[in-house]
Amino acid sequence: MKVVLVQLASATDSAANRHAMSGWVDRIHASRAEPDLVVFPEGAMHDFGRPDHDLSAVAEPLDGPYVAALIGHARRLGATLVGHIFERSDTGLPYNTSVVATRDGSIAVTYRKIHLYDSFGYAESDRLSAGGITPVVLDVAGVPVGLMTCYDLRFPEMGRALVDAGAGLFVVPSAWVAGVLKEDHWRLLLRARAVENTVYVAAAAQCGRAYCGHSMLVDPMGVTVAAAAEAEALVVGDVDPDRLELARATNPSLRNRRFGPQGGM
Repeated sequence: MKVVLVQLASATDSAANRHAMSGWVDRIHASRAEPDLVVFPEGAMHDFGRPDHDLSAVAEPLDGPYVAALIGHARRLGATLVGHIFERSDTGLPYNTSVVATRDGSIAVTYRKIHLYDSFGYAESDRLSAGGITPVVLDVAGVPVGLMTCYDLRFPEMGRALVDAGAGLFVVPSAWVAGVLKEDHWRLLLRARAVENTVYVAAAAQCGRAYCGHSMLVDPMGVTVAAAAEAEALVVGDVDPDRLELARATNPSLRNRRFGPQGGM
């Protein structure tokens, strides 16, 4: 399974970001990578902007222009694409939503971010609504893919919920804010979620003004398969089901659990 992670710096201009997405798809097409899965970062439709930037005013519905463009690009590449929108809500603040478009031109699933980033002096819940507590897993090229977004990475119980739902790969669109020790936390947590759940982790991150970048694909033994630095980039790597099976045979920690489904506690 070929995975492409798009590391970019988005703007607070949705039309400009749609144009940029088209350019990235051109680059992927020209690379002849022939991906099965392409992941764009959190905020790819529209950056968070300053804390007083009104995300309700720029939120889009699932049948809006960004998702329409995402669907068209999925058809063009013949791949599954994971994009991100601030999803319009008629009942309150928008949702922080990942949208998965398939090669046949449909929306496979959406995932509304569960854990909002009320941390490090910031309150995402002032601007966005949290999604329901339901793990989202879908099949991509024969690999069960579990979805989480950015701050979700700090909650190991979410990884457990996804792996219990069958996931062998976690996809993590992110806009991980830069700061003291934040980059270290990012890399540490990506590897920790991979090792403790014996899964691949594919994390597409924003870079630029406020974010740390360092998108990466990590294998189930915690080895970095491919990674970017701080600048815009494409990260290309393979998810190998045989490697996943070998890792789980070598480190059968999921079977050895005494808590949860395996242990009955």
